[in-house]
Amino acid sequence: MNTIVATPPEKRVIAEKDDAKAGEKTEASAELRKRMGDNLVAIGKYKDEKAFSDLYTYYAGRVKSFLMGKGMSDQIAEELMQEIMLTIWRRAESYDPKKAAASTWLFTIARNRRIDYLRGNSRIEVELDDEMLNLETTEEDPQAKYVNDQQAAEQLERALSKLPQEQRQVMHLSYFRGQSHGAIAKWLDLPIGTVKSRIRLAMQAVRVNLQNEEEALRSKTK
Repeated sequence: MNTIVATPPEKRVIAEKDDAKAGEKTEASAELRKRMGDNLVAIGKYKDEKAFSDLYTYYAGRVKSFLMGKGMSDQIAEELMQEIMLTIWRRAESYDPKKAAASTWLFTIARNRRIDYLRGNSRIEVELDDEMLNLETTEEDPQAKYVNDQQAAEQLERALSKLPQEQRQVMHLSYFRGQSHGAIAKWLDLPIGTVKSRIRLAMQAVRVNLQNEEEALRSKTK
């Protein structure tokens, strides 16, 4: 004979409260997901600044925490987070709420940007016909003869690695990611004149570094 043990009234009340809280939490999560999805749609269709502000307030810190959790420094995580949020502002029209939640779409962009950053900083990939290789040359400029040589890419990579971080950053965005000066200025929150100045100084430094390396190679072959 089975004995039925009745649940004490106080435990039933606690269980009911827990169930109610769980239900409220689930409902709140669903409402949040919908609000963020609606925000992305509004940004994509209407460039809704209020919607972006709401999205930014909720996700900016989470994106930065995600990046730092993957080993990024506070400074780099902050810089990448700003780039990611700007990318979201610019590409929100491609978001389809029927295919993914806002968080899925957003963190996919964040993961891809992190991977892109790591690749770009572990070894800068250079196309040999890249605009960077078409600096103004003279007969004495050794760079011209390197354009179709793998050694040119290696030398250019070394020259770029010697630049200050802020110059490497604008060079990467301008020449390797194809961003305009205006877009770079917005991404980095800098005056466009500062961006142009950094690119100009970087190009001058790269040219000098390439020339110095060529002279060093010539002296070794004598």
